Amino acid sequence: MAHVLVPLAQGCEEIEAVTVIDLLRRAQIKVVTAGLDNKPVQASRGVVLIPDTNLDDALAVDFDMVVLPGGPGADHLDEDPRIHRIVQDMADAGKGVAAICAAPKVLAHAGVLAGKRATCFPGAIGPEEAAAQAIDLVDRPVVRDGLVTTSRGPGTAMDFALALIEALAGRDRRDEVEAGLVRG
Repeated sequence: MAHVLVPLAQGCEEIEAVTVIDLLRRAQIKVVTAGLDNKPVQASRGVVLIPDTNLDDALAVDFDMVVLPGGPGADHLDEDPRIHRIVQDMADAGKGVAAICAAPKVLAHAGVLAGKRATCFPGAIGPEEAAAQAIDLVDRPVVRDGLVTTSRGPGTAMDFALALIEALAGRDRRDEVEAGLVRG
């Protein structure tokens, strides 16, 4: 069974965080949420999330993927050197790295998007930064380049989570979870 870390920062976008957590768990993927500290996380619209653990404790565990929710909380993720370290370590180890909305900038600042195709919330990664790292920013809901998956924002959270399920557990599991959502 795949094992995924979802760091939760104060001000994270709740649609992005909860949708990813919920859909991955529906796919029988083990998800651990970790706060940057030991406090409940107040998300961007006031929803309070209680992480499973704190980031220091989570860093002692081996994960198959790390997924970064966006929103204003992406700035807090970006300011935390532990987040940059785990993103870099996961990428170096050939493991999955994913981010949605404003959080792909964390991947860019950690050097993980250099030379990759990616997407993000409009303006989260500026054209100068993209050019300096040869990041090919595309206007698509979800972009997967190797083991790096990025997505645009709250409206693409379900597509993002389904793409992560496919990457971790295969197309059949993705289709099974999607059928249960009655999207169409």
